[in-house]
Amino acid sequence: MGWWTRASAAEPTGAEPAAAPRVGRPLSGARQRFAGTIDVLRRMPKLPTAVVVLAIAVAAFADLLVPHAPAAVNPIDGEKPPAFVTGGTWTYPLGTDRKGRDILSRVILGTRVSLAVAAGAISAGGLVGTFLGFLAGYRGGWVDALIMRAADAFLAFPSILIALVLAVTIGPSFTVVVTVLALILWARFARLVRGEVLYWKTRDFIGLARVAGARGPYIVRRHLLPNVLNTIVVLCTLQIGWAIIVEASLSFLGAGIPPPTPTWGSMVAEGVSLIERAWWISVCPGAAMMLVVLCFNLFGDWIRDLLDPKLRQLLGRRGPRGPLRWLPRKTSGLRGSTSRCLGFVGSARLRLASHCPRPRSP
Repeated sequence: MGWWTRASAAEPTGAEPAAAPRVGRPLSGARQRFAGTIDVLRRMPKLPTAVVVLAIAVAAFADLLVPHAPAAVNPIDGEKPPAFVTGGTWTYPLGTDRKGRDILSRVILGTRVSLAVAAGAISAGGLVGTFLGFLAGYRGGWVDALIMRAADAFLAFPSILIALVLAVTIGPSFTVVVTVLALILWARFARLVRGEVLYWKTRDFIGLARVAGARGPYIVRRHLLPNVLNTIVVLCTLQIGWAIIVEASLSFLGAGIPPPTPTWGSMVAEGVSLIERAWWISVCPGAAMMLVVLCFNLFGDWIRDLLDPKLRQLLGRRGPRGPLRWLPRKTSGLRGSTSRCLGFVGSARLRLASHCPRPRSP
């Protein structure tokens, strides 16, 4: 008897077939997305996320939130302490500087300036660095060597020195600060994206796409970019804190955004000489900068854990769902011509296996 008759003979005669296990009604697409959204919201860090959202909201509606005009000078109310200190008043919750300007209003507008500089620098540097990183990683050869040596040269120069040179020759301004940060950031994006492209370029589905006749721009757009996008998003979130710190350092040295525009770095510099009798002039903007940078870094770490498949597997977390479902997974990439080529290979294997005899029991 063959192996198929032995299996049937083992079953008792006249026995009723076992009842199939009851399967619950599958969730609809909308319910799955809602459940995934709840799961993502439950796992995100509460305090860093709240501070990040609050900082973005304050920067967006700064003109409506300021209690006083930030540039209004009132020498009579100069160096008033905060409301929680003896002698303070709730008219100026965080006190005033030596010119009588409200500290809270200037901190609120400083939040807008810092986030605007970080967003502009990361957008410009990220776009240029991503394009050059893809070009260097995919083309290779002398193009790769030229772009990487240029990136090494830009990373070798200290950003503070470049900003001081541009401030002396052109003059300190918002454009100069964004340009300096973008000149440093593009090299970081280019090196990271190049490494990712070199890794994914050697995978089998890229080779199959080339065999199927796909051209370079199609491979980059449909296969490489979705797999590198997660890394770019994580790098953008992690560089926001760095950009805020560098902008504050440049403003502290006088090479950043000039007055009367309030920035956190310039506010700290104004209160250095008065730290003994009016500590709140430097401490309040410094504390705001420290809190925002720390929460952005923690939020970026969570985004990295959420989008990195290796860390998700290590920490036992599921992938992004709900609003983050549009972000591609690194294990994907078999689309278009690649999937057709893999389907051809799979069907050939099935046809080959069909000619092999089935093993029989002794």
